Amino acid sequence: MKIPIYQIDAFTGSVFGGNPAAVCPLERWLDESVMQAIAQENNLSETAFFVKEEEDYRIRWFTPVAEVDLCGHATLASGFVVFNYLDVTRGKISFQSRSGPLRVARKEELLSMDFPSHPPRSCSPPRELLHGLGAEPLEVLCSEDYFIVFENERDVRGLLPDMGILKRLDLRGVIVSAPGDEADFVSRFFAPALGIDEDPVTGSAHCALTPYWSQRLGKADLHAYQVSRRGGELFCTDRGDRVIISGRAVRYMEGTIAIED
Repeated sequence: MKIPIYQIDAFTGSVFGGNPAAVCPLERWLDESVMQAIAQENNLSETAFFVKEEEDYRIRWFTPVAEVDLCGHATLASGFVVFNYLDVTRGKISFQSRSGPLRVARKEELLSMDFPSHPPRSCSPPRELLHGLGAEPLEVLCSEDYFIVFENERDVRGLLPDMGILKRLDLRGVIVSAPGDEADFVSRFFAPALGIDEDPVTGSAHCALTPYWSQRLGKADLHAYQVSRRGGELFCTDRGDRVIISGRAVRYMEGTIAIED
C-alpha cells in the first residue's frame, strides 16, 4: 500500500518556520490504528488525513499519541495541498470534521479558515496550573484549554513551564497570551498530555484568542504572532460565533509512505 504524504509548514512564508504538518490525502479511510501509527512515525504535532466526499472532504487529525477534535495548522496545510496539487481550480473548499464544517478559502498567498469561536470564560485555576507555569498571571480563563493572560510579551517569551506538571491537567492544553510589541497579541501553547510539549503555531487556540482580544482591544481584525522557537504569523477576524484565521503556507517535502499489505 502506498500513501501520498506532504509536509507543509503552516503560518509562515518560508520553510523551517511556522508549524510543520503532515498531510495524507486518502482514497478511502485507513484503519484508525494505522493512521495513529503513521502520526507517531511522523512525530509532528499533527498529521492530517482526508477523504473526498462528493464535492468536498472529510478530515481527521492525529498527534503522535491521540486523535484530536480540531486542528488549525494541519487544516491550513490540507487546504494548501488541495489548492496546489489536487484541485488547483478551486478557490474554496469545505472539510467536514468532528468540530463541524470547516471552510478554507484562498486569496493570493493567504489561506483563510472559517472556524467556530470558543470565547474563554472565568474559571478557578487548579494549583498545578500556576505551579507548572512557574509565573503569576494577570488573569486565568478557560475555553477548550486553560487560557492565561500575562502583562506583556516578555513575560510570555520568558516562561519555562514544567511539562510534567502541565501534563496532569484536565483540559486539552494551556494557552498563554499577552499584548504584543509588534502585533495586537502574542501567544504560546503547551499540550504535553497530547504528546506536544510546545506547539509551534496553534490555529485552533485562536478560536479562543480571537474573541478575547477582539473584545479587549475593541477591534474585529487582529494581527497575531505565536512566539515559539519556530514562530508563526496569523491574521484573525472576529465574526461573532465564527472566527476567520488566515496565514501563509509553504511545501517542505512530498513523498510516499510504503506499507506492506
